[in-house]
Amino acid sequence: MINTNTATAPYAALLLRLSLGVMFIAHALLKLVVFTLPGTVRFFESLGYPGFLAYVVFGAELAGGALLVLGVYTRWVSLALIPILIGAALVHVPNGWVFSAPNGGWEYPVFLVVASAVQALLGDGALALRASTASLVRQPA
Repeated sequence: MINTNTATAPYAALLLRLSLGVMFIAHALLKLVVFTLPGTVRFFESLGYPGFLAYVVFGAELAGGALLVLGVYTRWVSLALIPILIGAALVHVPNGWVFSAPNGGWEYPVFLVVASAVQALLGDGALALRASTASLVRQPA
């Protein structure tokens, strides 16, 4: 039997949605304001990725973060951002586990992959502007 508090679950999903959204926006702004977009392009190229992907990642983080904060198609936005997080995790794998290690480790991006998947499974939560219309998991009959 599933023991979910249906009274507070929408607020838990809201809290997760807001924190993920703010995190994505913060990382986009880091690329824009601190590293600059040309600097981010050079970083991507130093890793062997095409430079244009820096702009794709920046746009996805900024737009996706804003959509999450607003609660617009939360399930689908959360899923769409997972490949970016997997890419970040792969960049940090050689640095070890702890993200506080020099150049960061992989555990924070991997945690965010899981948190984004949880958000997709939970759904929009409270105060969403545009609810995701379909469930990702088929409900038992």
